[in-house]
Amino acid sequence: MAEFRLPRNSRVRDGKTHPAPGGAGRRARFRVYRYDPDSAGTPRLDTYEIDRDRCGPMVLDALIEIKNEIDATLTFRRSCREGICGSCAMNIDGVNTLACTMPIDDVKGDVRVYPLPHMDVVKDLVPDLSGAYEQLASVKPWMRARAPASPGEERPQSPEDREKLDGLYECILCFCCQTSCPSYWWNADRYLGPAVLLQAYRWIVDSRDEATDERLDDLEDPFKLYRCHTIVNCAKACPKRLNPARAIAETKKLMVRRQG
Repeated sequence: MAEFRLPRNSRVRDGKTHPAPGGAGRRARFRVYRYDPDSAGTPRLDTYEIDRDRCGPMVLDALIEIKNEIDATLTFRRSCREGICGSCAMNIDGVNTLACTMPIDDVKGDVRVYPLPHMDVVKDLVPDLSGAYEQLASVKPWMRARAPASPGEERPQSPEDREKLDGLYECILCFCCQTSCPSYWWNADRYLGPAVLLQAYRWIVDSRDEATDERLDDLEDPFKLYRCHTIVNCAKACPKRLNPARAIAETKKLMVRRQG
């Protein structure tokens, strides 16, 4: 995987240290990225020691323990705590992943926690994903059909056609892949990135969708699709073990076939 890059507002200094409470047994130390746009100064790394016997096994459990018991100003996103919603995506020990599915015991030494890399930071561990969501909306990630389904009926799909969606529909839009991609780091204003292109392909190959040509026309651009250089960081970073690089390659094949 390519080298981890700090978020754009990134010159980091050492910050405060918060020792574990007295009488703590098993201890774990967390080095957490802190950034507050409303206060002066550069981002910092605060150090927190927690009592492992008082919190759950995952990094998200520790962050919640820190916020509830040590430092209420710490800001991060979270929701389901089950690896389903993608809200708690962040960079932990140099790897983009979900804090709710990352065991503390899998990290040797200090647990280093940063926001997703190479994104502007709203506050602390919260990246600004507004640009990524605008790109997602641009590929129209919903079924586009010329006529509505008959009243009281579903749109039928064969088991073979349904199988084509495996490895695509499971994407939870955590953007771990998007922010691990060097091509996206350098061309985020024009390259759609692996998460968005996987979503585009998911609808291109859906047999019930009737806008395949229009979808491919929208991707016919030197940057939107073709900035992918098959580095495959995206597949390595995906916490759901999906392969956006494969979806991008299959989209390129469809482009070639229709031109031939």
